[in-house]
Amino acid sequence: MESLIVLGGALLFFLLLMLSIALHELGHFSFAKLFGVRVPQFMVGFGPTLWSTRRGETEYGIKWLPFGGYIRMIGMLPPAKGDPAGRARSLRTGPFQGLIDSARGAALEEVGPGDEDRVFYSKKWWQKLLIMVGGPAMNILLAVVFFAVLIMGFGVERPQPVISTVSECVIPAAEAGRDECRPGEKPTPAAAVGLRPGDRFVSYNGVRIEDYAQLQRLIRDSGGKTVQVVVADRQGARRTLDVPVTTNQLRSLDDPDKVETVGFLGISPLVERERLGPGAVVDHMAEMTRRTVVALVQLPQRMVDVWHAAFGGAERDPEGPIGVVGASRIGGEIIASEHPTTDKIVWFVSVLAAVNFGVGMFNLIPLLPLDGGHIAGALWEAVKRGVARLLRRPDPGYVDVAKALPLTYVMASVFLFMGALLIYADLVNPIHFSG
Repeated sequence: MESLIVLGGALLFFLLLMLSIALHELGHFSFAKLFGVRVPQFMVGFGPTLWSTRRGETEYGIKWLPFGGYIRMIGMLPPAKGDPAGRARSLRTGPFQGLIDSARGAALEEVGPGDEDRVFYSKKWWQKLLIMVGGPAMNILLAVVFFAVLIMGFGVERPQPVISTVSECVIPAAEAGRDECRPGEKPTPAAAVGLRPGDRFVSYNGVRIEDYAQLQRLIRDSGGKTVQVVVADRQGARRTLDVPVTTNQLRSLDDPDKVETVGFLGISPLVERERLGPGAVVDHMAEMTRRTVVALVQLPQRMVDVWHAAFGGAERDPEGPIGVVGASRIGGEIIASEHPTTDKIVWFVSVLAAVNFGVGMFNLIPLLPLDGGHIAGALWEAVKRGVARLLRRPDPGYVDVAKALPLTYVMASVFLFMGALLIYADLVNPIHFSG
């Protein structure tokens, strides 16, 4: 039964990912239609066509390989400078030049009479920019909406200055996770003075307590001291206690890889969901952007790690790259978990939002065949034309992205290999939902 739930959850996540891909292409498509570019195809997936229908001049469909999508706009590659509009010259010598001319010819074959003003390459630079930004922007917008719903609607899990559990004895950091006390181990300060689950900290050593983060730092800074603590129980009755704070080795709050000797009470906080405002959404997206940029810079090394995990049995990094198969599997495991329904919804949508944000940011990398490559071309065209106007030189015209085709094919092969590696790793050594 559980396996069926996992499969059903994975299928639901996968379908939502496909919807996200369709919305990505809709972002491109909407601006293309707005600026008059003819779009013969709008497809979700790659390879042979599974289903399609024609509406007006556009064929809409689903392909057999559901690992992306595309819209086909006419005139993505321009004729070479000096060639007649809408036509490419006969093939010239040289392997790269022949490759470029062949691609130009194929791209220009579908440019028919009356399409002169409907080709992509002839549009203003800012129109090309908006057309190509539209796809990644749709994914990023979806992520922002999802995270806003989670943060402002469902709330964020935050530790409260309320005791959830009291440890009976001081357990060394090296044995963290052990629950049972051994003979001779000292009771924790919290247990010694009678602190109980449900007690809320009102003040600590004369400082009024506003949140758990404040309380945690005060406790850590008071090791070896006796402090006066005021707590209120569930009924609101207050008690004042003198607590001799001991010390223990715990992970640093500022550097999780560092262990330091700090003050220790022996309590764990109550965690509750707290709805936050728009500012928290902005802060979260800023942090997501920072982390994603770092991850993209480290992507080559992370893919090496994926290779070792897939073929060498190395442990898979839970924060590392993941493919469509792996993300869908995690979605299924979330649905099948025994956590409360609210938690499952939050985690499920969080993963979907994170994948959308990652896809959007990845597509902004300024390399063809990614959207970012065309965005870079449009911006370079703006710079060239701006400089020409400033220096009163002739208009240099559009940027010829066809010249980058050899590199484009290399990068396309690299991205295809990365996608296949992720799928294989997700099957043989998957990342699991840890809760």
